[in-house]
Amino acid sequence: MNMLRSLTLLAMGLLFGLSVQAQSQQLVIQITQGVDNPIPIAVVPFDWQGFGVLPENVTDVINGDLRNSGEFAPLDQQNMLSFPHQESEVFYRDWRLLGSDYLLVGKISRSANSQLVEVQYELFDVVREMRVVGEVISGTETQLRDISHQISDVVFEKITGVRGAFSTKILYVTSQRESNLVTNYQLNLADYDGGRAQVLLQSQEPIMSPTWSPDASQIAYVSFESTRPRIYVQNLSTGAREQLTDFPGINSAPIWSPDGSKMAMVLSKDGNPDIYVMDLRTRELRKVTTHFAVDTEPSWTPDSSAILYTSEQGGNNRPQIYQVTLSTGWTERVTFEGTYNSKASLLPDGNSLVLIHRYDVNDEFHLAIMNLERGTLRILTNTQLDESPTIAPNASMVMYASKSGGRGILNAVSIDGRVKYQLPIAEGDVREPAWSPFLD
Repeated sequence: MNMLRSLTLLAMGLLFGLSVQAQSQQLVIQITQGVDNPIPIAVVPFDWQGFGVLPENVTDVINGDLRNSGEFAPLDQQNMLSFPHQESEVFYRDWRLLGSDYLLVGKISRSANSQLVEVQYELFDVVREMRVVGEVISGTETQLRDISHQISDVVFEKITGVRGAFSTKILYVTSQRESNLVTNYQLNLADYDGGRAQVLLQSQEPIMSPTWSPDASQIAYVSFESTRPRIYVQNLSTGAREQLTDFPGINSAPIWSPDGSKMAMVLSKDGNPDIYVMDLRTRELRKVTTHFAVDTEPSWTPDSSAILYTSEQGGNNRPQIYQVTLSTGWTERVTFEGTYNSKASLLPDGNSLVLIHRYDVNDEFHLAIMNLERGTLRILTNTQLDESPTIAPNASMVMYASKSGGRGILNAVSIDGRVKYQLPIAEGDVREPAWSPFLD
């Protein structure tokens, strides 16, 4: 039976909307590489049973989501033989003839005596001639894009077994040079695909290192608005900002612990850039690294027990990844291959490490993945000057910044390297993406 439920992201839509200052430039995904044999699926245009034109085309958003994943090949609507909107209208032979393995149908109607709309959808397995899932989701017309992403998440999970991440958000920084003396910086919030981009902060001073709290209610970043780098925390529901640090020297690279109780950061208040951990309740600071090399780019292990970081403590001006266990202070080197390894993050299973890697001083910087058990390292990209990787919450994709045509762009690649896409903007540079947690 179909299940009627309210849209989970209603609160999230309100939450993000209150913090918006202006509209940002829209990012548009360009698939550069997909899987060799994507799953054929037909998404029939959803039937609108009301009056007027809806502000969002649900069918187009779902098709875009599935195509962007690189795992699916949606059928062109011009090739469809029929346009069913519910199970009683589905004839499996039509879709087998077109080579579709799956079929998604739906309709949109106005709730009785309400400003809400109801989106009913059903997913069918064409090969086995069976209904896989179906439900009704209600929300406002302005939430149709959220509803579309939510449907895509369900379809993706039912077919692949992996939770979909189409309902997630990204942060990123853009910069636009206005003159030799003035550069405008923006901290932006958008859907995972760049849709509904919004400006959270504008400044003529650099903005760096955006990051999410584990519950996605807050973000942290580094701003030079006081002419010196300082760490700020911003509440997304109210827009309220708090300056978290004001230490002499460097204040940078904030990142919440997975349990949300602490924040790792880089401070040079004692002279040398070292990794510190702040208890967010008491504001007590603990110095984690204590040597003369520059330590930077902290990231947490999934259980919050240890921190990975980039350091040149091995000498020869060759940054490598190290790990320090917080309970004992025990430090060990993690990477040995190549002349440069930085910006490491563990996948949720703790078995693999995503990082920026350069094998030789004459090579490019590329995104790579390292299996910690086997010690093997594999290059995932062929782009230039890769930096700032951020992992999707379902661990299926990694988004990162790179250069193309002399400007900064965002790219994404699947963990296995098979799927690649690009999110360009019309002008300016875009960098330092941060993928949100799941928003539920």
